[in-house]
Amino acid sequence: MTIQWFPGHMAKARRQVTEKLSVIDVVIELADARVPAASRNPMIDEIISNKPRLLLLNKADLADPRITQQWLAHYEKQGVMAIAIDAQSGQGLKAIITSCQLLVKEKFDKMIAKGIKPRAIRALIVGIPNVGKSTLINKLARKNIAKTGDRPGVTQAQQWIKVGKEIELLDTPGILWPKFEDQLVGLRLATTGAIKDSIINLQEVMVYAIKYLSEYYPKVLKERYDMADEILFSDDVVPIFDHIGKKRGLLMSGGIIDYDKTSDLFLRELRAGKLGRLSFENPAMHEVKEELIEESARD
Repeated sequence: MTIQWFPGHMAKARRQVTEKLSVIDVVIELADARVPAASRNPMIDEIISNKPRLLLLNKADLADPRITQQWLAHYEKQGVMAIAIDAQSGQGLKAIITSCQLLVKEKFDKMIAKGIKPRAIRALIVGIPNVGKSTLINKLARKNIAKTGDRPGVTQAQQWIKVGKEIELLDTPGILWPKFEDQLVGLRLATTGAIKDSIINLQEVMVYAIKYLSEYYPKVLKERYDMADEILFSDDVVPIFDHIGKKRGLLMSGGIIDYDKTSDLFLRELRAGKLGRLSFENPAMHEVKEELIEESARD
């Protein structure tokens, strides 16, 4: 399965972001804490150029806390300021304004030295669809200004939003990139709900998720679905599909498992955190990949 999604409003958003950069002091980039690397649009680096950046790993309440700490250490090593947050509950949000103030301190000190009156920090919020930008903005602004939804692509226009006297936020639509070079990225994003279910094959996404969980979180599947080891560690995913379908009563006439409904239910449960706090990539995976790329370049 090849996963792609680049609606027209996303291409327009990229142009609009580029046009607004001249008035922006700091960029706040949202990523999904469950898939921090996969949920970071590589186009953002090109778009924002050398603007100061704060990376927020949102939905940290759904991610494996041990893996999230590894990611924070990974980004610190790269010189990237990163914070793990949960925009829904407000966890970690107090650190956002202070971090932005730290990132723009040098610029604002120069402005004050020139006699320019201090003003609110102008921050641009960017991120892929369904990563929680609108939820974050509403929490920071303490009112429902930005549209929210549990599906990707809700925000389709830019808007300025005031957060007290300290900061002004420019919200933008979620921007995916035109082509995933690595289809694993697409599968990870589909698993966590960043891509519309209507344009992907949910059965293939469930196959990926099942294989990943069987390797990294077998206990989760075993306990959630009361699954025997011979099913869980089978070389075939079909018995796992069948077991979950039967457990949830997702049968068609003749007792045949409805795989479409099974995939839909399984992914909804996974995304809602009913299987526990899960991460679908870790820094070590990307460090190995980077080493292989470097070796290939040397050869």
